[in-house]
Amino acid sequence: MAVRAALRRRHRVTVPARLRLLRTATVLLATASAALLLVAGITALGTWDTVADRDAPRTTSAAGLALALNDMDAQAANILLSSGDAGRGRLGTPYRKAVGLYGDARRGIGHELRTLAVAAQGNPADEKTVESLTDGFAEYQELVGRALENDGRKGGKPDALDDHREATDLLQHRLLPEARTLVSSNDDAFEAHYNSARTTLAVQFTAVVALGVLLLAVLGFLQWYLARRFRRILNPGVLAATACALLAVILGGQMLSASSDQLRGARRDAFDSVVALSRARAIAYDANADESRYLLDPGRRDQYERAFLAKSQELYGIEGATLSSYDAGLATSWRAYRSDNADLRFTGEFRRELDNITFAGERAAAERSVEAYTVYQRDDRTIRALVAQGKERAAVEFCISWEAGMSNAHFGAWMAALDQVTDINREHFAGSVREGRSAVSGQLPWVCGLLLAAALLTVLGLRPRLAEFR
Repeated sequence: MAVRAALRRRHRVTVPARLRLLRTATVLLATASAALLLVAGITALGTWDTVADRDAPRTTSAAGLALALNDMDAQAANILLSSGDAGRGRLGTPYRKAVGLYGDARRGIGHELRTLAVAAQGNPADEKTVESLTDGFAEYQELVGRALENDGRKGGKPDALDDHREATDLLQHRLLPEARTLVSSNDDAFEAHYNSARTTLAVQFTAVVALGVLLLAVLGFLQWYLARRFRRILNPGVLAATACALLAVILGGQMLSASSDQLRGARRDAFDSVVALSRARAIAYDANADESRYLLDPGRRDQYERAFLAKSQELYGIEGATLSSYDAGLATSWRAYRSDNADLRFTGEFRRELDNITFAGERAAAERSVEAYTVYQRDDRTIRALVAQGKERAAVEFCISWEAGMSNAHFGAWMAALDQVTDINREHFAGSVREGRSAVSGQLPWVCGLLLAAALLTVLGLRPRLAEFR
């Protein structure tokens, strides 16, 4: 009898102790899971803020700066080409258009430099580059201003040409390399942040699943223990807690997985194309400027012709092509691509985009941009042919005029086509950001609430059983 009483007392002590231990383990695991998901959610929202408000804008601002610098120099050359001799013989419409675009480019450069100065804070290398660009741009404006002033006096064209040549050298040898450095630096920073965020999300996903499985295992064991000790098949409170925990783990895993997928879509599917297309646009403006420089500065025509070809190769690279063979190589390789989209016999920024086609309408828009590019390339040969025939004024009019059928009109059509492709990718980038934020902000409160409910339901479900031992 004494032994049986001792065993009964031991049983009465052991069972509530075990129940309290399991209750504590459940509450701790549920709380830890909620805390982990809360931290993961806040981190993910911070990542989206950084991606959308810092990483992407500062990369595109750097590319925009390079574009605006090229455009400003092209328009300065166009002003000198169309101004005549102190206004005599001026090409009125091209001159007025060039003056307006020159002012737009100058204001755009100022805006981009201010944006990049803010973005560079905390990065000594970028701060130094932006400072150097700001100083260099002031020097460039002084040189161009002097060129335009000399061009305004009769017989001042040679002096204006010397000033513009010095300004162009400053642009090519200092400002543009520094602007490209900023593009690469900011894009590299975005890439590093992207890789770090994806790694963090993967680790957090694994931790959430591990904690969730452990929580469900403890709840399952608790349910089994209650059924075995109290001869009840199911405890309603623990059953409800298990359902809450299971749903929380599923939703939490989906939240982190969706954030990772949307982050990949934003960076790889959309923004990689935005970067390629932004670079293409900046290179295009530089190539267009080379045509104006070619016409303005006969002493450097060979140099600017080689530069135009080099930039054409950066855009649509054809192995071994010269300026005289480029059109045929472009036509042949493009026919091969149109017959088989996997047959890409060219390199460059267009190839980068066509290798990364993801969204509805993107391929057709990208193809239209290449086709507009081929028209612009044919115009370049017309310009050079007119020069070779001694028809300098006709070459200038064809190059810098915006009337239908002229080179600048075709250049504008090409840029509009490039913008359409870029806009498709920008819209999907913005959509990925919205969906990534929504996946977190929409599910995080529910997930944390379910886990806290699981802890509370476990406590409430065990209260009647523990009361039996008082």
